[in-house]
Amino acid sequence: MKIRFVSSLFLFLIFTSLRCLAQEETTFVKLSDPVPNFEFEKSPGRTMNIADLKGKTLLITFFATWCGPCRKELPHIQTEIYNKYKKNPNFELLILGREHNWEEVNKFKEANKFSMPFYPDPERKIYSKFAGQYIPRNFVVSSEGKVVYSSIGFDEKDFKKLKEIIDAQVKKN
Repeated sequence: MKIRFVSSLFLFLIFTSLRCLAQEETTFVKLSDPVPNFEFEKSPGRTMNIADLKGKTLLITFFATWCGPCRKELPHIQTEIYNKYKKNPNFELLILGREHNWEEVNKFKEANKFSMPFYPDPERKIYSKFAGQYIPRNFVVSSEGKVVYSSIGFDEKDFKKLKEIIDAQVKKN
């Protein structure tokens, strides 16, 4: 029994270390960095620059329709973040479909009955400014335009911290 516990603990520590290493090596935007400059399609044919959102707390989430952890996380973003802040003028949510077009993100949104906004990133142009691989990815950007939180994957502990950071940032505005 003791050997099994030690083995489990050892495997957990290795997994945690590898996860941290993967996040560090594949994340191009570090904490306190300014959010990279990019444009995204707010609606088909209508672009917006991320600089236009300065002064707001931003949650930028990268996902793919086929990604299991993304599918687990997005309902939580809808109910625990978007529904809470959707009427707050100091908050903006950008959910970007990595390698997806408008048709794909809209079909996914409708099929899953989401009301939160989804935007396409069909060629990874935006994603590649933030990271090299792995999704889901979350970045919280302060009203000053600095990255104050980032995460890879979905787990309850990280998601709780994400919500706490957003809450603190929105209260500062």
